[in-house]
Amino acid sequence: MRRASAASVRTVWFVVLTCGVLGAASPASPAHDKKIPAARWDEQTPGCTFSQGMDGKLRYGMSLADVAMVVAVDAQELEKVHRRHEPFFAVLLEVRSRGQQAIEVKPDKITLEFVEHFQVEQPALDADNFSEKIQNDADALNDQVAREVKKNPEKKAEKESFVRAYLKDSAELQEFVGKNSLRRTQLDGANPETSGWVLFSTKSKWIGGWKKQEEMILRVPVNGKIYEFPFTLPPKGGRVMLRKR
Repeated sequence: MRRASAASVRTVWFVVLTCGVLGAASPASPAHDKKIPAARWDEQTPGCTFSQGMDGKLRYGMSLADVAMVVAVDAQELEKVHRRHEPFFAVLLEVRSRGQQAIEVKPDKITLEFVEHFQVEQPALDADNFSEKIQNDADALNDQVAREVKKNPEKKAEKESFVRAYLKDSAELQEFVGKNSLRRTQLDGANPETSGWVLFSTKSKWIGGWKKQEEMILRVPVNGKIYEFPFTLPPKGGRVMLRKR
């Protein structure tokens, strides 16, 4: 992965202002206020775009009067989740201010709904807390293996090789999270845009094995509105992904 530069409203009057139709609030998502207006991405609606890049990412764009967003998801993200020591789902979010009003971007308020898994909704992981957990897990594994080697010295080479690989992956993940995560930001005329990765844990009793096709909804609350991005992996419509080697 490389670094790059909601509950829906129930009031009909907001439909003409949103990008797409409004979705019903998930019963598994009580955190969303039903009175908060929502703008929902729909490819057929003006201001909403879809593209697929040579980097293998699906990009969903939404541009309204005061804000523009682009959500990028790796087409192979479902496959990548289970190859990680700490399973998480990642999306790349770009937010740009299009008006004069200051915009607060708060990653801790962003959520991802796993529609096919009882509509469970996961909050975004705090980058600093997640990084600390990665380090603590690595330290714990290192200590555990050291104890096992004392009991079974004949397995020293095998165990230490595994630990070295694990610690290397952990260090790279920590570096990535620290440098590339979306951070809390205020956008204005002097600082009109921000971007970064948002990570979501897939550890939940409601999230089991992946379905043949997964439906998800990313919700990004910004300045009193919730911007919804529904997407499917693999993408619908038989779209073919071209990935540059």
